[in-house]
Amino acid sequence: MSSGMTAERPHFTAVSSSVRQLFQLLKCINFAQKAHVRISSEGLRFAVEESRVIQGIVFLEHALFSSYIYSASIVEHADEDDDDDDNTIVFQISLTALLETLQIFGVNDVKDRWTSRESAYSGTAGSLARGSSATPFGNRALGVTGMCRLSYAAKGEPLCVVIEESGITTTCEMVTYEPDYQDEIPLQRDALAMKIIMRSHWLYDAFTELSSTSPSRLTIEASPSAPYLVFSSTGPLGSATIEFSKDQQLLETFQVPKRTVNSYKHSLIKAASRAMQIATKVSIRGDDQGVLSLQFMIELEGGGVSFIDFRFVPLLPEEGEEDEDNEEGHDDDMGEAAPQD
Repeated sequence: MSSGMTAERPHFTAVSSSVRQLFQLLKCINFAQKAHVRISSEGLRFAVEESRVIQGIVFLEHALFSSYIYSASIVEHADEDDDDDDNTIVFQISLTALLETLQIFGVNDVKDRWTSRESAYSGTAGSLARGSSATPFGNRALGVTGMCRLSYAAKGEPLCVVIEESGITTTCEMVTYEPDYQDEIPLQRDALAMKIIMRSHWLYDAFTELSSTSPSRLTIEASPSAPYLVFSSTGPLGSATIEFSKDQQLLETFQVPKRTVNSYKHSLIKAASRAMQIATKVSIRGDDQGVLSLQFMIELEGGGVSFIDFRFVPLLPEEGEEDEDNEEGHDDDMGEAAPQD
């Protein structure tokens, strides 16, 4: 039980005017049971990983909450003997239980409302076009918004979730666990092999088309010369390839100094399909080691944005594939100059 002092002065308290907004964002990383939570003065960070080959991170900036109180002085005093060099609160919770709590009053899934967009290849931007007043987190899509209050009294205490909607208040205390030591899957930002920004629903349409072959792996090829960006897959039902030109109407940003080819487990990329579907833009980055980052920008009601970052470890090259790629990569290095920023 919490002492009177900790109850009066909790380490952390935040209020959101839309419980459904929190639910939809956290649902995007619902591919593992537990989430690693980090609370700081900047906001809340939820991280989920599986077998060190996939990681999903949702960051909720403090400005997204109508009220956000983080008692840094209390945390610093309470953890002054800890080895942590940053002033943050860290613990683990059951993501499954948190999502069940957030939808206790029922949440309309917006998934089907955003599947009738026109094809990316017709040149239209669909329902999430720039300047569109409709967003998957708008009141029209989500219905009545409920208030959600999160609080954390002290280390070892439960995370308290209070939800109010239509005059009904529900309070849930969620057990917190000691965090496992967890580092991010490293992405070498100073050694990027590609950086591409495009409309997220175009990536979603391409991924959906490739999934029709029931593939086990998805291959991404980027090159400074045509074909510039290629997604391909092979499965028991056949093979499929989708190419994107370097047209700025398709690829807002295209920075690829040399040809790069990497393959990833299709089922892992599929874990990002929900974020892929509701996001406005996606930043596709890959480093020299083949680590892939898909960072999604999601527009929220009121003009705010939130980011969800997925990282994937590549599959090992098949026999003979690595030598072929290295030879082709050598030719590219000889014949192509790196594009200017």
